[in-house]
Amino acid sequence: MRKLPGLPAQILAALLVGALIGWLWPSAGLALQPVGQAFVAAIKMVVIPLVFCAVALGTMKMGLDSPRLGRVAVVAFGWFYLAGAIAISIGLGLDSIFHPGRGISVAGSAEATAHVTAAINWTQFLLDLIPSNVIAAMAQQKVLPTLVFAALFGFGLASLGATRARPMADVLDTILAVMFRITGWIVALAPLAVLAVIAWLTASQGSSTLWALAKLVSVMYLGYAIFALLILGGFALLHPRPLRLAREMLAPALLAFVTRSSEVALPLHMEKLEENGFENRTVSVVLPLGYSFNLDGSALYIGLATTFICEAYGLELSFSRLLTILGAALLASKGVANVPAGSLVALSTVLLALGLPADALALVAGVDVFLDMGRTGLNVFGNTLCVLIVKRFGDRTAAGELAAVVAS
Repeated sequence: MRKLPGLPAQILAALLVGALIGWLWPSAGLALQPVGQAFVAAIKMVVIPLVFCAVALGTMKMGLDSPRLGRVAVVAFGWFYLAGAIAISIGLGLDSIFHPGRGISVAGSAEATAHVTAAINWTQFLLDLIPSNVIAAMAQQKVLPTLVFAALFGFGLASLGATRARPMADVLDTILAVMFRITGWIVALAPLAVLAVIAWLTASQGSSTLWALAKLVSVMYLGYAIFALLILGGFALLHPRPLRLAREMLAPALLAFVTRSSEVALPLHMEKLEENGFENRTVSVVLPLGYSFNLDGSALYIGLATTFICEAYGLELSFSRLLTILGAALLASKGVANVPAGSLVALSTVLLALGLPADALALVAGVDVFLDMGRTGLNVFGNTLCVLIVKRFGDRTAAGELAAVVAS
């Protein structure tokens, strides 16, 4: 059989066909709305089990490794969260300047509007993080309480020791692999969903939707470029030949850009770093951790996409609510975005935490594949900088001990 074009080409074709259907046959475009809703429901289906398993496994590994990590833990994980906060802040800042979502006017439910625009009761917010019934919280898709329980579950496993925790860790790892596989199947149907969503948006909103989405893509890549310049600045401070290092990293970055998967680029990334004089014991520890916890492009995407969606729904975000987005995005971007379209799943966790309707995810689903390419490529450069920082400020002995633990 003749091979089909790649997913980006399929998505682009779906965008064009969907826009034509919505423009020329508005009634048909409106009738296609359930197809887009089905795609969003399928994404929501995997969110809770995927988030729980990813966070529980990540915190368990942190807990098991903390006695040996020492200074490496402080440097690496400190940078993971600092870089993520910087990336999200760039996304929020760009939205406040360019407002790409103002070209769309989507009617949100009164409940969602009240939930997002209301002043935050911080006491109740903190109390709500503790689920009295974690099963009920998961069933209601309350993401933040699920994250808290997953983190506690992971640290509880770590406290049992590696031997006793291994059977449960194997179960969680298998479930996570299954969730990623199901996510891959869902993403394979993305062209049909994109066609339906764009047809519906064009029929109901007109060409303003397409212009807003084009503006979102442009602003997002501007954010990627700004963060990439910051990374190059870090190269210049920490490496004697920064431009050569950046040039050497182009190969794994382009591989990540094309495949939209950091995991695919990981072997080549490790090889290039070792060819440029980085020790294997540092690279073999920092990069696997970085591709789970240091996803700077994904963090920037989640911050900007969330505010884009809020603006499309006509929701004004207060400073305290922006801080909530920052915190939720910082947690959601850790451990769930290392496969194609993984950040779309992470974005849905932030939207659910904000109380936005499920249909909100459909607004960016049509261009997500193009945003995914850029953010995945940026993750390569971000993790290269992380290796540089750990090499300069981390404890090499601790890194060597941790490498032995990871290998075993």
